[in-house]
Amino acid sequence: MIRYSIAIVDDEETIRDSLELILSDEYDVRLYEDAESFVPKLDKLLPDIILMDIGLPGISGIQALEIVKSKTQDLPVIMVTAYEDINMVIKSMKIGAYDFILKPINPDILELTIKKAIASIALIKEVKLLQEKYLKENEPCFIGESQNIENIMDFIDMVSKSSDTPVMVLGETGTGKELIARAIHARSPVFQGPFVAINCSAFPEDLIESELFGYEPGAFSGAKRQGKKGMIEIAANGTLFLDEVADLSPAGQAKLLRFLESGKFYKVGGTKEYRIKTRVVSATNKDIQVLVEKEKFRKDLFFRLCVVKASIPSLNDRKEDIVPLAKHFLYEYNQKFSKKIKGFSDQAWTLLLSHSFTGNVRELKNIIERAVLISKDKQILDSDLGLISNEESLFNNNGLSTADIHLAPEGIDLSIHLTAVEKKYMAQAMVLAKGNESQAARLLNMNHHTFRYRWKKYH
Repeated sequence: MIRYSIAIVDDEETIRDSLELILSDEYDVRLYEDAESFVPKLDKLLPDIILMDIGLPGISGIQALEIVKSKTQDLPVIMVTAYEDINMVIKSMKIGAYDFILKPINPDILELTIKKAIASIALIKEVKLLQEKYLKENEPCFIGESQNIENIMDFIDMVSKSSDTPVMVLGETGTGKELIARAIHARSPVFQGPFVAINCSAFPEDLIESELFGYEPGAFSGAKRQGKKGMIEIAANGTLFLDEVADLSPAGQAKLLRFLESGKFYKVGGTKEYRIKTRVVSATNKDIQVLVEKEKFRKDLFFRLCVVKASIPSLNDRKEDIVPLAKHFLYEYNQKFSKKIKGFSDQAWTLLLSHSFTGNVRELKNIIERAVLISKDKQILDSDLGLISNEESLFNNNGLSTADIHLAPEGIDLSIHLTAVEKKYMAQAMVLAKGNESQAARLLNMNHHTFRYRWKKYH
């Protein structure tokens, strides 16, 4: 649980002490008797919220507010005044005060105002803590809280100690295979060298060799007069990332194997031997061992590429990472689209957590980007996500609707509609119970055997 900090700036000792007594159980409270003692510490001890008296001696509360806002616009400042001077209040609000409260301070009003201020900064605070935990400056990283993510980070730390050991990364599309390759490069001894990525499935079979190894002048019709460097040569003293390596042609596989064994290669159309050193990280979303067994991928090349192997689990296998990832993407697209969406509705969270992500993290990122772009609310609603809930899917499969029930002028067949309502509640109960029939039956106060019989009958 995040613990927020509050700076209290007031020249009355009794006010400071009473506020500390009220707030210290829930918040980290720092006390200042005037603006002169508070303002110089802003850069090093930036609080989450400031509670400041307007009528401070020396530098006034209004002047201190202007200094605070010149340093950071996002920091909520709640002004406190002993009298309702409308002009002073209006001036402070124009400068950027979040709100104001009157003395004598009502604890209930104080608590409500602080809670509202926290809600306005909660997303930024949570993302900041996530970034501090998982990000390092100028280094790729993973956002998440699952054990799987911890294992991935441990794997990256382990293999990064070497500068030349080949690594193979296996995983579904969108799980972050290139991100792992970049993280390995950034933490390795060759981090100052280039990181070069090539998608082996993006080029026709007759072009992939020239992309990898380059070609000499006049090597083929249409070749550049001066020739061309290949990706391997460009990645010298760095890292070469071969995405979808399983799609490499047989001829390309043979040349790549020779390079991995000797560090030597020939450009297309040339006889000059080149020698360079680069680390190779490869990746595929296919079952490459099956391809090896079917002789569609060279076994000797597989063993060369797969000195160290990592498998990235799908997002569906690490559901606990959906929340921090979604918050991270929300913060990212808030910045991109200049929006101030504070979070997700409960219905939106339920929909995201129950969704089956075929595109993994990439799909989640695209969903949040779309939602932030079209959202007209202060939070992301389930309707913004463009997803169908599990229960809606069950209803649709049975020709039913999740809309409110209305009696048509011509009447209805009540028995059919009662059955539809029962199906709806049973489907909702199964979603809430995560497929556990006994728990779903208890939610509906039904006999377990009756529930099971009707569930099988309906589905």
